[in-house]
Amino acid sequence: MRSHVTSDESFLSRPQLYGGFGGFPKSASSTECKVFYNRSQRARMNVVSACESLFIPWLLFCFVYASTSFSAHYRRLWLCVLLDAIALAAVLVSGGFAFKALRKRVVPGERPEPNWFMFLFLTMCIAWICGVVFGNLNYWTNMQPYYDYTNLNEYNDVMPATVRGQQLMDAGRIHFTNTTKLDLRKSMGFKNMDTYCVAPISITGTGAGTLLPLDSYDFWAVGLGCCSSNSDDFHCGEYNNPKAHGGLRMMRDDQRAFYRLAVEQASAAYSIKATHPLFFYWTEDPTFEMDTFRAEGYKYFMIGMLLHFGFQILCVGLGLLGFSKIWRQ
Repeated sequence: MRSHVTSDESFLSRPQLYGGFGGFPKSASSTECKVFYNRSQRARMNVVSACESLFIPWLLFCFVYASTSFSAHYRRLWLCVLLDAIALAAVLVSGGFAFKALRKRVVPGERPEPNWFMFLFLTMCIAWICGVVFGNLNYWTNMQPYYDYTNLNEYNDVMPATVRGQQLMDAGRIHFTNTTKLDLRKSMGFKNMDTYCVAPISITGTGAGTLLPLDSYDFWAVGLGCCSSNSDDFHCGEYNNPKAHGGLRMMRDDQRAFYRLAVEQASAAYSIKATHPLFFYWTEDPTFEMDTFRAEGYKYFMIGMLLHFGFQILCVGLGLLGFSKIWRQ
């Protein structure tokens, strides 16, 4: 007696009659499953690509920003250039992958895939350029003056009446004696767009803090835009701090000539002599002021890292938003 067999059971039990399992008719459910798994795999790949596009450009920016900002730039310029060139090579490699992805032919019937390689290449270009630009800005503004000061000498207990400027040409920081004081009556300002202000560093006598005349005024406190031209109203730095007896060397070559002109005006106006003037920012603790440049450099480095990470998050978010429209098509 022949048993009753459904069409589906006969198909599964005797596949050879229908050309094997490969001839199994595609149902709507199987097609839906294939699309589901393809989309699931694509979604997983997009998460990985998004993470790579978030962290790789940011790490590249931090690398270039650090190599351009800090001591490699000052002490071994060749090393700084080499590190930036290696980072640029990484950008070019990502560009090669992006170009290869663009040239890849799209299979007919397939939906277009979002090109994360191109996104990665573009954001890495931005990261490298920003790292070089802001790294150099941080270096020239903060770190380079700090490294210059560390290369110069520090002198203690300097007496302006007995020491000449030629003897302290390599001074970066000077701690004067406690009898040292600014002679604000002999201050002067030279006007050239900005006002370049100078005041001689003198010493007090034994009676009532009277300032003593010096044979040569070789040490001058300076400041920019903190006095009136041709007037003794110097108010630069810690001019009114009675504990201030120190000076941090003025290192700006583009300003030195104008401060010299201000000293020449003061010499002519007050009939004093300045054989070899040296210029300092008047402060209580010149070492602290020097370390301020380093602290500012580190601060702006951290700010740059955080800002670029936020920028990269924004770019990746916009990329995901734009690519999601393609997936829904």
